[in-house]
Amino acid sequence: MKPRLLEINPVLPSQDVMHSVAFYVERLGFTLRGTDSNTDPRYAVIARDGVEIHLQWHDPAEWSAVERPMLRFVVDAVDALYEEYAGAGVFHDRTALRETAWGTREFAFYDPYMNGLTFYADR
Repeated sequence: MKPRLLEINPVLPSQDVMHSVAFYVERLGFTLRGTDSNTDPRYAVIARDGVEIHLQWHDPAEWSAVERPMLRFVVDAVDALYEEYAGAGVFHDRTALRETAWGTREFAFYDPYMNGLTFYADR
């Protein structure tokens, strides 16, 4: 049997893991699955539906060298999710729901530590 890739669980950098957890839980509808510490977590796992994201602390003094990824989430109702997040105060001034030349309908914004989040559906 040929091995199959089953899922991907990205690790996003954060200067304050609990601040990131609060953003994803309170504004984006994720749930907290666990942390490495109850008092000063340096690592946390959050999830929504079939998506799991790991959040990892990085020293603010070394922040300029930390790469920030851009994640692309496939969603089944991109317009409804856009409306949900529009009321959560997470968009930046250029966030818009748009049709792309590559055949998707999508919108994007950043989390508190400039990790890019794009949500899309094929047209």
